[in-house]
Amino acid sequence: MRFASLGSGSQGNALIVDAGETRVMVDCGFSTKMATARLARLGAAPDDLAAILVTHEHGDHVGGVFALARRHRLPVYLTHGTHAAASRGVASLPECRVIDGHTPFAIEDLEVTPFPVPHDAREPVQYAFGDGLHRLGVLTDTGSITPHIVDVLQACDALVLECNHDHAMLAASRYPAALKQRIAGRFGHLENQQAATLLRRIDAGRLQHLVAAHLSQENNRPELAVRALASALDCGDEWIGVADQDGGFGWRQLR
Repeated sequence: MRFASLGSGSQGNALIVDAGETRVMVDCGFSTKMATARLARLGAAPDDLAAILVTHEHGDHVGGVFALARRHRLPVYLTHGTHAAASRGVASLPECRVIDGHTPFAIEDLEVTPFPVPHDAREPVQYAFGDGLHRLGVLTDTGSITPHIVDVLQACDALVLECNHDHAMLAASRYPAALKQRIAGRFGHLENQQAATLLRRIDAGRLQHLVAAHLSQENNRPELAVRALASALDCGDEWIGVADQDGGFGWRQLR
């Protein structure tokens, strides 16, 4: 199994996961043209995809999903709440498959485990993926860590983990007070030290890859996120990857 990112941040998100002959996209906050160009950088194309999985209805995650899926006849997997919120006002929808956020399912060679997260959306989920040998956990867009999140992310071989903001930088930012409260709140986004705390609560002994994701361009710095995660794992900073807005990150293989 391997995975890569087309970009990660408030201006657009998309993750690609490969297992055997199966390739899926998680979210697409980019236009069809941009997503196609970014896939090409990875040696991939939209027609290679078996499906698009959606985490929630915010534009930086779902903004390009329906157009890409319609054009390339891809099924879209999403919860009932996300479907209701994201499809409002959309004239023509692709094939949508409504999932239960607590029930695992399969897409060809890929085992998919959705799990609910606390975020200010209608029915948000994140996903863990498996191929029978390895497990990839993806956790972004959650304001707090629940016991269920900890359980799902135990003993992953790779983890893409939100490090949205640094507490001090957010507090000192020019953002309005209400926006600061939303971001730092229970249904907002993970702060660097919250992400580090999660790492201390899970069995990280199998981790081959750890990537900090969904970093705020205004209220975080890659070195701050890396330092927090490296401290939690007691490892060198160079071992921690960072997904950026423009380039995401290249293929990472699980062995």
